[in-house]
Amino acid sequence: MRRIISICKEVPLLPIAIIAAIPLALLGSWRPWEAAGVSLTFGPFNPGVGQWIVIALVVYTIVVTVIGMIDDLRHGHVGVDLLAVIAIASTVAVQEYWAAWAVVLMISSGEAIEEFAQSKAEGNLTALVDAAPRTAHVVTLPGVGARAAAAGADGTAGDAEGDMTADGFRKVASVDVPNAAETNKSTTQTKPYDAAGEHFETVPVDQVKLGDVILVLPGETVPVDGELLSGVATLDLSNINGEPVPREVYAGARVLSGAVNGSTALTMRATQLAQDSQYQKILELVSSAQQSRPTVVKTADVLAVPFTILSLAIAGIAWAVAGTPLRFAQVLVLATPCPLLIAAPVAYVAGTGRLAKAGILIKAQDVLENLGRVSHIFFDKTGTLTVKQPQVVRVEKPFENSSPYDENHILMMAGVVEGYSVHILSKGIAAAGQKAMQELYARYENGQRLCAERDLPGHGRDYPVVKNIEEQSGKGVSGEVNGRAVRVGRFAYVTADEAGFTHVLGAGAAAGIAAGAVADSAVGDSATGTAAGASKKPEVNSLFAPLEPDEMAAYVAIDGKLAARIVLRDVPRENAKSSLEKLHRLGVKKLSMLTGDKEASARIIAGEVGIDDVQSELFPEGKVAAVKNATEDAHQNQPAWDKVVQRVVGESMTRQVTMMVGDGVNDAPVLAVADIGMAMTDGTSTAASESAQVVIMNDDIASVPRAIAIARRTKKVMLQAVLVGLGLAIIGMVAAAFNLIPVVVGAFMQEAIDVVSILWALTALLDRE
Repeated sequence: MRRIISICKEVPLLPIAIIAAIPLALLGSWRPWEAAGVSLTFGPFNPGVGQWIVIALVVYTIVVTVIGMIDDLRHGHVGVDLLAVIAIASTVAVQEYWAAWAVVLMISSGEAIEEFAQSKAEGNLTALVDAAPRTAHVVTLPGVGARAAAAGADGTAGDAEGDMTADGFRKVASVDVPNAAETNKSTTQTKPYDAAGEHFETVPVDQVKLGDVILVLPGETVPVDGELLSGVATLDLSNINGEPVPREVYAGARVLSGAVNGSTALTMRATQLAQDSQYQKILELVSSAQQSRPTVVKTADVLAVPFTILSLAIAGIAWAVAGTPLRFAQVLVLATPCPLLIAAPVAYVAGTGRLAKAGILIKAQDVLENLGRVSHIFFDKTGTLTVKQPQVVRVEKPFENSSPYDENHILMMAGVVEGYSVHILSKGIAAAGQKAMQELYARYENGQRLCAERDLPGHGRDYPVVKNIEEQSGKGVSGEVNGRAVRVGRFAYVTADEAGFTHVLGAGAAAGIAAGAVADSAVGDSATGTAAGASKKPEVNSLFAPLEPDEMAAYVAIDGKLAARIVLRDVPRENAKSSLEKLHRLGVKKLSMLTGDKEASARIIAGEVGIDDVQSELFPEGKVAAVKNATEDAHQNQPAWDKVVQRVVGESMTRQVTMMVGDGVNDAPVLAVADIGMAMTDGTSTAASESAQVVIMNDDIASVPRAIAIARRTKKVMLQAVLVGLGLAIIGMVAAAFNLIPVVVGAFMQEAIDVVSILWALTALLDRE
């Protein structure tokens, strides 16, 4: 009932037209004035009371519709109801009042259907807008800033990058503290926040200032980007990146506007103003897409003009041949350009909403049109085809090593230490260490203990104790884990004694390593290298097997003895190969990889994901040139006849489209030169929106073929809705021209055709994948 009332408010002519049917049926030919000797006859016209009501309704409808048409033309759009105005006037002229009423009902119900269709099509986009935070609870307790600063100093809150490691470890200096897993375990037991005992002021989100301490109650939306002050929080990020599983974050972590808080209140410090926060950037992308009109819709507007001329021609010929103006009205009541003027934009808005629901935002609806014609896709390698950080692939012990530590122990201790490092390999090692720790605990729960740690009291029940963490830039990181001295880093660093002398290498080799990379790579272990490397190679190769071209390594020493080499490499995303295979099935002709890596390592990744065309060792300008050349070649191959069509309708029928997929920040220049730039993010940054036309918010490479599939299905649905609607209208007009369809029946048939085409267009919302 509420929906019906809402529709009647939006389209007030609809209930008026429905009510007008009552006097037309009951009082249509009643002329009470004739009893008084008054005549209201105008030539052949002698309408009754009900018929006069319909005439008044028709006049009102024509005036309102013409005003709307003029406004549409002023904005460059063809008036949707031009044929309807002519049809309604012609039905009154031939005294077909029921037909006139039916056309008025058709116009009003058509507006209602259009409103309904647009609201359904924009539903996913509107949901994003409705979820936008509008207020914030700013804490007003005296001295809260000083307390927050003190809390940051004593470790209860801090900078996400300065005091917290990537996987949750809190940094310490020289005191015994539990590692992050223990910290996380304790903080998950945070007591519910007593909002009633706190003082806060609710203000519009635009009034939040930098540094304000904000309280977010359970179930509320985070108003601005900020830093978490309370111990732990559970956030629902589905509005940002479509991620279905809530994410736990800890003190010092970044929290994003648009995230929905879980069951415990949280406090945070604002680090961005509302207009600069994450969710506002998402809304800007949504607004840009909603306000745009794709070329195909503009073409549909243009094609509505010849359709109108064709309809008038059929009606005129029918009138001339039949010799009665009734035939003219019979034809025109069936003439409807709605499949062109309504169904086409509804389908594209629905497709845009479908993309948004899948976590894919576009800047303009023209992008949706071009996505369906992509023929050549360029992929950046690191972070796009591969995971964002190198991953641990194996742990190697030196030849003839009798270390009592197994691989999981080594990974666990190295991961705990690396959790405090900012080196490029640290996140991969820390993640592997967390996994190894879980496997060790699984063993202990089954009663199995390993000799290496059996003398440590409480081990297997408590988390590792860490202290004396120290990182030497360019060398490695060291610390104590459960009383063991652990070093992780370069070979020379982990094998050096307290005075800095290495036990394994000679002085010349040590100097060579000091000048090398932080982590040893395949280049250092290969048969060729620098003179410094030559003195190193026999030593390293006598301890470990050579690395593959795409591998890198960090070395681990425990209690002063070289324990292992942790080998890492760029690993393809788990679904990269299947996603690229789907692109081939979708008809994408060519897939290419652009990277600055060496040819050998690039070829290995390309082979694993199924890409044949590899362009390696490229600087940023080289990537730009590669994409630019491919784009220009695709445009030059456009046939002459298609260029003429493009000038007439504004849309090419055959032009191939190139697309670049990257991370959107480092790849900004190359994203800008492609026909379509697609940036893959995890929803925590929309910097890519400046250079990319498509932003994937869920950091999932499977969204690339998904976006293309949705775009192609959207255009397919649009064409079906338009062609079916126009086809039925033309068939109906021809039948009416031969007097096979009465004028009243024709008016209702026209409404049915509109409903069919619009509902067909709405099927673009359905997930058929």
